[in-house]
Amino acid sequence: MQPKTVNILYWVFTILFAGLMIFSSAGGIGPNAETKQMLHDGMGYPVYFIKFISFAKIAGSLAILIPGLNKTVKEWAYAGLFFDLTGAVFSIISISPSFDPQMLGMLLFIVSGILSYYFWKKRTV
Repeated sequence: MQPKTVNILYWVFTILFAGLMIFSSAGGIGPNAETKQMLHDGMGYPVYFIKFISFAKIAGSLAILIPGLNKTVKEWAYAGLFFDLTGAVFSIISISPSFDPQMLGMLLFIVSGILSYYFWKKRTV
């Protein structure tokens, strides 16, 4: 694959992944009533954790978007975002009595993150 193609694919998937993560954290900054109902009442997360995880997702998303940022910082940002996604999937599975087709939406987050990381690694080799 040509370096230009790798670079374009990296930016497409990175912007998509970061955008999804920032969008998913927007309701937790406040947190608003809908977010509290879903994450606090539904899943049992403490309200302070909702705010913390929202800021952490924004920081991680910004870290993967900054070109030339220290490689170790980017690795930790990707790791943190994947830990968040893993925790979200586990939480949904834990509270759902049966398979919920809405969980398939999480694949968009996970696949875009994996592809962003894959093409980032291809760029840095």
